[in-house]
Amino acid sequence: MKAVLCKELGLPERLVVEDVASPNPGAGEVVVSVKAAGVNFPDTLIIQGKYQFKPALPFSPGGEVAGVVKQVGDGVTGVVPGQRVIAFTTYGGFAQEVVAEAGRLLPIPEGMDFVPASAFVLTYGTSYHALVDRAHIAAGESLLVLGAAGGVGLAAVQIGKALGARVIAAASTDEKLAVCKANGADELVNYKSQDLRSRVKEITGGRGVDVVYDAVGGTYSEAALRDMAWGGRFLVVGFAAGEIPRIPLNLTLLKGCSVVGVFWGNFTRFEPERSAHNLQVLSQWFSEGKVRPHIHATYPLEQAADALNDIMQARVTGKVVLVP
Repeated sequence: MKAVLCKELGLPERLVVEDVASPNPGAGEVVVSVKAAGVNFPDTLIIQGKYQFKPALPFSPGGEVAGVVKQVGDGVTGVVPGQRVIAFTTYGGFAQEVVAEAGRLLPIPEGMDFVPASAFVLTYGTSYHALVDRAHIAAGESLLVLGAAGGVGLAAVQIGKALGARVIAAASTDEKLAVCKANGADELVNYKSQDLRSRVKEITGGRGVDVVYDAVGGTYSEAALRDMAWGGRFLVVGFAAGEIPRIPLNLTLLKGCSVVGVFWGNFTRFEPERSAHNLQVLSQWFSEGKVRPHIHATYPLEQAADALNDIMQARVTGKVVLVP
């Protein structure tokens, strides 16, 4: 089978595509024939050795795939060859076949094709966990999404609307903001050409926002925290800008607000029953048309470096997908 391999840590140009042996499942595992593999920001980090998980070299990046079960290992029940599934794998997905833990599979919702299925679990699982489990957002509250045109950002916009929030989308270009608007955002902020703080004050009548969803970090985090309403919740989701901000903690005192970490990967491990419930809700919402992945582009395995570079250069709205 063909696989994208990271043989040395570094930028996407160092990746190679080679023929490797097909994997065999161990106890509690399945082999999935990959039909589509979602490309996510953590994939750009794991190949540079900057992610929380550091696989031994060589390895294939790719944390979520959609495909068909090829083979099951000892002790696996409830999963059969030929079943259409989404698998969350952390790494290994940029290949024609991948091994996954049986407990980290989700049946593909009825009516969902492989490409959107591969762009569903990580982004929507992260954003639902953030807004529901961590922020406990309520209908009528305001939600500011930083990096709103990205994969998790657009998922947060759609989920926020489904939960009845007033969604303020912040992104770096008017073109990206147009995509946010088409995906349900109520208000728009171009934080390259507009002052984030004054624009949020204008939108909220000076009250501030109840929830900030921050997948960007960098210079925008402190400005967003200063824009919070009393009792607000600031969600730390990621650092796409590359810089982990240092925030004056006196702001949390003055605002009476909470800074809340969001690490969906560990959430799925520590609270698997809650995670499974969340994904069932999201699958139902997809069937009802409340959420739907926005696919920017698809690429063959041989262009995995192009897909990763597009994400690193912030050229993507929604998700990009590899199709083996």
